[in-house]
Amino acid sequence: MCNLYRMSKSAAELTNLFNVELVEGGNAGEFVYPGYPGWVVGQNHVKTMHWGFPLSLKGKSGQPLKPKPVNNTRSDKLDSPFWRSSFEHRRCLIPMTAFAEAEGVKGHKTRTWLAMPDQELFACAGIWRDSDEWGAVYSVIVTEPSEQVRKVHDRMPVVLRQDQHENWLTGSPEVAKLICEPYGGEMVIDRTEQPWTAH
Repeated sequence: MCNLYRMSKSAAELTNLFNVELVEGGNAGEFVYPGYPGWVVGQNHVKTMHWGFPLSLKGKSGQPLKPKPVNNTRSDKLDSPFWRSSFEHRRCLIPMTAFAEAEGVKGHKTRTWLAMPDQELFACAGIWRDSDEWGAVYSVIVTEPSEQVRKVHDRMPVVLRQDQHENWLTGSPEVAKLICEPYGGEMVIDRTEQPWTAH
């Protein structure tokens, strides 16, 4: 599952690249973790939201605990009650310059970055909703890995081609489901020595 990604473009660059308007008042760092803000592109705007739908948790004695951010949505679970309404009515684009997966033995995992060979920025499929806990929140759609990515992880984000953006944002749920496939193109895989847990 994707639990870290990089987005090194500025908000101004996003407005030009996606031909949308900026909703003022947001800010996001280059490295995005679950529970942190990230840039989200809608049909005519770009704004920040918190990464992860809040999942309410309770302790052993029934006391409420801090919500957990559910930052990935499996493509085969889109019909579940937790995701269905957002998938049907509130789809979005998640701009990234690379996403990371953890590789290695437990306790010594390192970051492996995956990016596009011919473009600095790409968009992944996402959904969003408003929440009482954190305001507007989003989740990244993940699916089976491509043959190349399978060597790194057993899931990958749904990477969208530019000609799929509009269908993902405005198409019917049936059309959108057809888009949730492993990316068919080549990706650049950069295995680093950086510890997975480093912030």
